[in-house]
Amino acid sequence: MTDHRADVEAITRLKYRYLRLLDTKQWDEFATCFAPEATADYGGLAFDGPAALVDYMRDNVGEGVITMHQAHHPEIDLDPEDPDRATGTWYLHDKVIVDAFRFALEGGAIYEDRYVRTADGWRIAHTGYTRTFELTWSLDDPAGLKVGGPGAHTHA
Repeated sequence: MTDHRADVEAITRLKYRYLRLLDTKQWDEFATCFAPEATADYGGLAFDGPAALVDYMRDNVGEGVITMHQAHHPEIDLDPEDPDRATGTWYLHDKVIVDAFRFALEGGAIYEDRYVRTADGWRIAHTGYTRTFELTWSLDDPAGLKVGGPGAHTHA
Protein backbone atom coordinates (compact mmCIF):
# COMPACT_ATOMS: atom_id res chain seq x y z
CA MET A 1 0.00 0.00 0.00
CA THR A 2 1.19 3.51 -0.82
CA ASP A 3 2.05 5.88 2.04
CA HIS A 4 0.03 8.94 0.99
CA ARG A 5 1.60 11.22 3.61
CA ALA A 6 5.09 10.33 2.40
CA ASP A 7 4.06 11.02 -1.21
CA VAL A 8 2.56 14.42 -0.31
CA GLU A 9 5.73 15.30 1.63
CA ALA A 10 7.95 14.24 -1.29
CA ILE A 11 5.91 16.33 -3.75
CA THR A 12 6.01 19.32 -1.38
CA ARG A 13 9.79 19.02 -1.09
CA LEU A 14 10.04 18.76 -4.90
CA LYS A 15 8.15 22.04 -5.38
CA TYR A 16 10.23 23.80 -2.74
CA ARG A 17 13.43 22.47 -4.38
CA TYR A 18 12.22 23.70 -7.80
CA LEU A 19 11.73 27.22 -6.37
CA ARG A 20 15.03 27.26 -4.46
CA LEU A 21 17.05 26.06 -7.45
CA LEU A 22 15.34 28.63 -9.69
CA ASP A 23 16.19 31.49 -7.33
CA THR A 24 19.76 30.29 -6.75
CA LYS A 25 20.28 29.69 -10.47
CA GLN A 26 21.46 26.10 -10.10
CA TRP A 27 20.33 25.13 -13.60
CA ASP A 28 21.66 21.58 -13.81
CA GLU A 29 19.98 20.66 -10.54
CA PHE A 30 16.84 22.63 -11.54
CA ALA A 31 16.56 20.38 -14.59
CA THR A 32 16.35 17.31 -12.32
CA CYS A 33 12.99 18.50 -10.98
CA PHE A 34 11.28 17.57 -14.25
CA ALA A 35 10.10 14.38 -15.87
CA PRO A 36 11.56 13.92 -19.38
CA GLU A 37 8.23 14.80 -21.06
CA ALA A 38 7.47 17.79 -18.78
CA THR A 39 5.77 20.92 -20.08
CA ALA A 40 5.23 24.37 -18.59
CA ASP A 41 3.05 27.42 -19.16
CA TYR A 42 3.64 30.58 -17.14
CA GLY A 43 0.73 32.79 -18.15
CA GLY A 44 1.30 32.19 -21.87
CA LEU A 45 5.07 31.70 -21.76
CA ALA A 46 4.94 28.02 -22.72
CA PHE A 47 7.56 25.28 -23.04
CA ASP A 48 7.14 21.86 -24.64
CA GLY A 49 9.99 20.19 -22.77
CA PRO A 50 12.28 20.63 -19.79
CA ALA A 51 15.36 21.42 -21.91
CA ALA A 52 13.64 24.44 -23.50
CA LEU A 53 12.44 25.64 -20.09
CA VAL A 54 15.85 25.29 -18.42
CA ASP A 55 17.60 26.96 -21.36
CA TYR A 56 15.15 29.88 -21.22
CA MET A 57 15.68 30.34 -17.49
CA ARG A 58 19.45 30.08 -17.86
CA ASP A 59 19.41 32.74 -20.61
CA ASN A 60 16.86 35.12 -19.04
CA VAL A 61 17.08 34.72 -15.27
CA GLY A 62 20.86 34.66 -14.95
CA GLU A 63 23.38 37.11 -13.54
CA GLY A 64 21.89 40.48 -12.66
CA VAL A 65 18.36 39.15 -12.21
CA ILE A 66 17.31 38.81 -8.58
CA THR A 67 14.29 36.59 -7.98
CA MET A 68 12.29 35.37 -5.03
CA HIS A 69 9.63 32.70 -5.50
CA GLN A 70 7.60 31.45 -2.56
CA ALA A 71 4.80 28.93 -2.90
CA HIS A 72 2.25 28.54 -0.15
CA HIS A 73 -0.93 26.68 0.72
CA PRO A 74 -0.35 23.46 -1.23
CA GLU A 75 -3.36 21.39 -2.20
CA ILE A 76 -1.87 18.09 -3.33
CA ASP A 77 -4.13 15.33 -4.58
CA LEU A 78 -2.91 11.85 -5.36
CA ASP A 79 -4.66 10.21 -8.31
CA PRO A 80 -6.95 7.50 -6.88
CA GLU A 81 -6.69 5.56 -10.16
CA ASP A 82 -2.89 5.79 -10.54
CA PRO A 83 -0.66 5.92 -7.44
CA ASP A 84 2.19 7.29 -9.59
CA ARG A 85 0.37 10.50 -10.54
CA ALA A 86 -0.72 13.55 -8.57
CA THR A 87 -1.82 17.16 -9.01
CA GLY A 88 -1.00 20.23 -6.98
CA THR A 89 -2.32 23.75 -6.61
CA TRP A 90 -0.12 26.35 -4.92
CA TYR A 91 -0.30 30.07 -4.27
CA LEU A 92 2.82 31.87 -5.55
CA HIS A 93 4.29 35.15 -4.31
CA ASP A 94 7.22 36.31 -6.42
CA LYS A 95 9.54 39.26 -6.85
CA VAL A 96 11.91 40.04 -9.71
CA ILE A 97 14.49 42.85 -9.81
CA VAL A 98 16.53 43.57 -12.93
CA ASP A 99 18.95 46.39 -12.13
CA ALA A 100 20.29 46.65 -15.71
CA PHE A 101 16.79 47.61 -16.89
CA ARG A 102 15.90 49.41 -13.64
CA PHE A 103 12.84 47.15 -13.47
CA ALA A 104 10.98 45.54 -10.57
CA LEU A 105 8.01 43.21 -10.40
CA GLU A 106 6.02 41.73 -7.55
CA GLY A 107 3.12 39.41 -8.09
CA GLY A 108 0.89 36.58 -7.10
CA ALA A 109 -0.29 33.60 -9.09
CA ILE A 110 -1.97 30.23 -8.76
CA TYR A 111 0.25 27.32 -9.82
CA GLU A 112 -1.45 24.23 -11.29
CA ASP A 113 0.99 21.32 -11.40
CA ARG A 114 0.96 17.67 -12.40
CA TYR A 115 3.44 15.21 -10.93
CA VAL A 116 4.61 11.74 -11.87
CA ARG A 117 6.52 9.19 -9.83
CA THR A 118 9.66 8.04 -11.67
CA ALA A 119 12.44 5.61 -10.81
CA ASP A 120 14.21 8.66 -9.30
CA GLY A 121 11.21 9.77 -7.23
CA TRP A 122 8.47 12.34 -7.86
CA ARG A 123 9.05 14.74 -10.75
CA ILE A 124 7.11 17.62 -12.31
CA ALA A 125 5.18 16.54 -15.41
CA HIS A 126 3.64 19.98 -15.94
CA THR A 127 3.90 23.28 -14.14
CA GLY A 128 2.38 26.64 -14.82
CA TYR A 129 0.47 29.49 -13.32
CA THR A 130 -2.17 32.11 -13.88
CA ARG A 131 -1.50 35.53 -12.37
CA THR A 132 -3.80 36.90 -9.69
CA PHE A 133 -1.98 40.25 -9.68
CA GLU A 134 1.20 41.89 -10.90
CA LEU A 135 2.85 45.12 -9.84
CA THR A 136 5.66 46.58 -11.96
CA TRP A 137 7.70 49.72 -11.58
CA SER A 138 10.91 51.42 -12.55
CA LEU A 139 13.60 51.41 -9.88
CA ASP A 140 14.13 55.05 -10.88
CA ASP A 141 10.45 55.95 -10.44
CA PRO A 142 8.74 53.84 -7.78
CA ALA A 143 5.76 56.21 -7.82
CA GLY A 144 5.07 55.07 -11.40
CA LEU A 145 3.73 51.75 -10.12
CA LYS A 146 1.57 49.81 -12.59
CA VAL A 147 -1.02 47.34 -11.35
CA GLY A 148 -2.12 44.41 -13.50
CA GLY A 149 -4.13 41.24 -13.18
CA PRO A 150 -7.73 40.13 -13.40
CA GLY A 151 -9.96 43.13 -12.87
CA ALA A 152 -7.04 45.44 -11.99
CA HIS A 153 -6.87 49.04 -13.10
CA THR A 154 -3.57 50.52 -14.26
CA HIS A 155 -2.32 53.49 -12.25
CA ALA A 156 0.39 55.88 -13.32
